Amino acid sequence: MIIAVDFDGTIVTHEYPKIGKELPFAIDALKRLQENPENQLILWTVREGVELEEAIKFCKNKGLEFYAINNNYPEETPDDHQPRKLKVDLFIDDRNLGGIPDWGLIYRLITSGNHLEPISSVIQAEYTIPKKGFFKSILGI
Repeated sequence: MIIAVDFDGTIVTHEYPKIGKELPFAIDALKRLQENPENQLILWTVREGVELEEAIKFCKNKGLEFYAINNNYPEETPDDHQPRKLKVDLFIDDRNLGGIPDWGLIYRLITSGNHLEPISSVIQAEYTIPKKGFFKSILGI
């Protein structure tokens, strides 16, 4: 699966042009997705120049390297006159309708194949409100 991942607001808090704080589990989830050789991650960001290099370095220092940066493949250059539209299976971006869910849910959606279902149905299935007394029975109180 080819996955495009935004940087600001998705991997780190949105503090552009500065690098924000890493969102909990973002780097870990992405590195775990890369453990599957069928997954290719593309960094898809509005950052350019120095700001882009800072984002790449931030990720690399955390052990996360991308298949390509703002391109469909590493060798692609602006001289290729390709449209700047990625051919990916999935975009992970905080600008999605409803924002970005937590990275644990993102990881579970992708690895289970549920990323193709409406997220509201998946969230509802995962976060059903327990019946009265459920926690008391679990905790033995």
